[in-house]
Amino acid sequence: MLLSRHLRLSTAILKLPARLATPIRQCSTQSKDENPDNSREENKKSLILRTNLFESAAKKDKQTYIEMVRIFEKRSVHRRNHVEFIYAALRHMEEFGVNKDIAVYKALIDVMPKGKFIPTNIFQAEFMHYPRQQQCIIDLLEQMEDNGVMPDYEMEAMLINVFGKKGHPVRKYWRMMYWMPKFKNLSPWLLPNPVPDDTFELARLAVERMCSIDPRSKIDVFDTKTVENALDHTWVVSGQSVEQSELLDVHCKQEPVYIEGPFVIWLRNRCINYYVLKSAPKPLPTVEQTDDPDDVSNLHNPYIGLDLRFRNGQRAGSAVSTRRRSVHEQDDGIIYAICCTGTSTKDSLLSWIRLLEKENGNSALSSLPVLFKFTSPTAEVTVSEGNSNTVQH
Repeated sequence: MLLSRHLRLSTAILKLPARLATPIRQCSTQSKDENPDNSREENKKSLILRTNLFESAAKKDKQTYIEMVRIFEKRSVHRRNHVEFIYAALRHMEEFGVNKDIAVYKALIDVMPKGKFIPTNIFQAEFMHYPRQQQCIIDLLEQMEDNGVMPDYEMEAMLINVFGKKGHPVRKYWRMMYWMPKFKNLSPWLLPNPVPDDTFELARLAVERMCSIDPRSKIDVFDTKTVENALDHTWVVSGQSVEQSELLDVHCKQEPVYIEGPFVIWLRNRCINYYVLKSAPKPLPTVEQTDDPDDVSNLHNPYIGLDLRFRNGQRAGSAVSTRRRSVHEQDDGIIYAICCTGTSTKDSLLSWIRLLEKENGNSALSSLPVLFKFTSPTAEVTVSEGNSNTVQH
């Protein structure tokens, strides 16, 4: 009896009309065939629109950059394609001049969804839960490090809200906060941040830092207009110490002095050329050490008796008469002065020599031959086709 009842139930199910199942099959077919194509096209269009925002901007400044980030945040609640948007924003930072602004980096981190990428166990934390998103923010932090932008504690709170305390971007932040403050004030030649764009200020900063090796160096600012028959009317920032002037006075009158350059000195992300007045390379006399350097019973002030006038005429056994090697006497020659000029031409350097003789009392320059010894320029040199004598840098 149970078997016959089961057979009747199966027969009744098989005799159900086909129209009851048809609508269900048609609805499922439409959702599988049409919706994926439409969603892919919409995502592609939205991605193109979001990444091309920076290229189509007419005015490129910080306000426009932040406004485009806000537009992306308001377009979608789920903020899809946020990784592609952040990478596109990082590529265009330098064009907008915001590559050293910490507020802009915070705005890009704020684009990431909150709470979704926080690992819930140790395996997710160690195996980089959501690796694409974490690597994107790590690249952002590395770009900050390359541009010398030090993060703050607000950025730490933002990273913890996105990736949790075990996230790899937070670990990267902690490493940056350990090392960057150590290197920030490590250099004894502190520079303003940002470095001024004015060439004269850059020249003054460069000469001051190069001459700081001798505490008695004097920085002079000359105007070539005061030189008679000067062709280039520009400024000259010169650096020379008392000891350099004395070394120049005892220079052999038959040997010439050379003006060498241009050499390049970098001040953060700015560079400037400088020139050196020096002698030809020659062997330096050996210094005989007569006293025990570890003997503390006869200490002397190293800044007393450095001038050449104090070294001569002393008895042989005195510590002052011992010939020491000056910091300006190098293996490739004795450095007598350094300078930066506004035009970096031969006429401005010739005016510099005349000003050293007139203003600084280097009377020995009047009887010394001065030769120019220029190095090859750092820029690429080409000869124009129209005139073979014209050289373009």
